[in-house]
Amino acid sequence: MDETVLLVGGGGREHAIARSLADSEASLYACAGNRNPGIARLADGFETLEETNPTAVRSYAEEVDATLAVVGPEAPLEAGVADALDDAGVYAFGPQQDEARIETDKAFQRRFMRQHDIPGCPDFETFDDREAACEYIDSYEGDLVVKPAGLTGGKGVRVVGDQVTAEEAKEYIRESDYDRIVLEERLIGEEFTVQAFVANGQLRVTPSVQDHKRAHEGDKGPNTGGMGSYSDDALELPFMTEEEYMDAVDVLRATVDALDGYKGVLYGQFMLTTDGVNVVEFNARFGDPEAMNTLPVMGTDLLDVLVAAREGESLPKLRFSREATVCKYAVPDGYPTNPAGGTRIDIDEESAGDALLYYASVEERGDGVYTTTSRSFAVVGVAESITTAEEIAEEAIAAAGESGLRVRHDIGKPELVQQRIDHMAELRGE
Repeated sequence: MDETVLLVGGGGREHAIARSLADSEASLYACAGNRNPGIARLADGFETLEETNPTAVRSYAEEVDATLAVVGPEAPLEAGVADALDDAGVYAFGPQQDEARIETDKAFQRRFMRQHDIPGCPDFETFDDREAACEYIDSYEGDLVVKPAGLTGGKGVRVVGDQVTAEEAKEYIRESDYDRIVLEERLIGEEFTVQAFVANGQLRVTPSVQDHKRAHEGDKGPNTGGMGSYSDDALELPFMTEEEYMDAVDVLRATVDALDGYKGVLYGQFMLTTDGVNVVEFNARFGDPEAMNTLPVMGTDLLDVLVAAREGESLPKLRFSREATVCKYAVPDGYPTNPAGGTRIDIDEESAGDALLYYASVEERGDGVYTTTSRSFAVVGVAESITTAEEIAEEAIAAAGESGLRVRHDIGKPELVQQRIDHMAELRGE
């Protein structure tokens, strides 16, 4: 198969995508604002450029004679990079700018769900007047979630009754520079993610994953881009049933049916509550870190999915190994509020042992790889159980050392997984 694939993006998610494509019968090129050393070692070429500049990305795609492209992050999608690639005759596996609004505009996302009767939509209102939003908080009976309508890298949400009080939420709104705000009911339960490959009106789903947004162990501290995640050896997670997983898939299917011409990955973040499965949000691309849980256990060739999507063919059925995964991110001290970069990272693919290593936001210098001010690298254990996968990830973290770095060691540990099970059992009255 004579294909040349361009990968747009330089984070841990893109490193996982690059690794999935590296064994395919295709040439791989990459471009991003940062030079990810893991991707660079896998690719035939790597261009450092502004990945939100459609013209620059299109020019590089034409330079390398790309026949396919995968757009990893959300910011290039919002900027219209997929549109520019499609217009140049390079099939981009990623939604065009208008379809990407399902993620990039949370006000649109909720109104879209309401308009098309997508199941799992919580009670919500949208505001372009900050004082009107504050008045709504005063009048609402119950706790609310404050969401900026635009992209915030997973760090803009504030939850009343958990992270902030109602008064602190109003102060947050008044002091922010957000021109549009979404207020929606706070959902109580357990969060999980299901990601789907989408093209030609079809979707192919992947196992569910649970991400951990909070910065510190015990789910404390501010929200981050994601400190780590785990998946089980089945489609569902230990705190849910297969039927509840399928309810989430039904939501994704209804959304794809309502989205005209959507292509790429549709990521559903769900809350399992006593009322069933509710939608926290949609994303228009693979999750980071969830891609690092999903892609290593996928037995279907990712290139086959991309080619079928471009050719208008039926997407191949996805195969996954019956293995669990645990992903743990190492981040610079002080992340996300006051991160201190410049720490040398003493880990590579060899010293990671049995774990998979994915570089994220790092800087490669002549004498090694150094942290920046965002998430640095992730290690992923893959094994027959969550417990064993967690142990593999921990061994890699120990080998890396933690000077200047911070890790949530509790992710994937039996105690935390059991807490999730007990929480849902308590909510159900079991």
